[in-house]
Amino acid sequence: MIVKVRVIPNAPENEVVSRIGSVLRVKVAAPNVDEKANQALTDYLAEFFEVTPRKVNILRGANGREKTVEIVGRTEEQLKRVMESIP
Repeated sequence: MIVKVRVIPNAPENEVVSRIGSVLRVKVAAPNVDEKANQALTDYLAEFFEVTPRKVNILRGANGREKTVEIVGRTEEQLKRVMESIP
C-alpha cells in the first residue's frame, strides 16, 4: 500500500493525528535532523500497521515533510482496515 504522509517533527510523542483522504498526518517525537525524523516515522508506522520496520519504505520526500511511503507485509485489505480506523 502506498500512503502519503505529512510529518510533524518535534512532537511530545509519536501519534497519527488525522487522515484527510489518503494523506496521514503523523507527529513524531524526533527532531528533523540527521534522518532522525524519518527513522522515527518508519519505526512508528511499522508499529502502527503491525509490520516490521523493514516493511516500511520512504519512496519520495525523504528531505521534506510530505512523504510517499510504501507499507508491505500485510494484505491490502488489512492495511485499508487500519487506515479506515483513523478518524
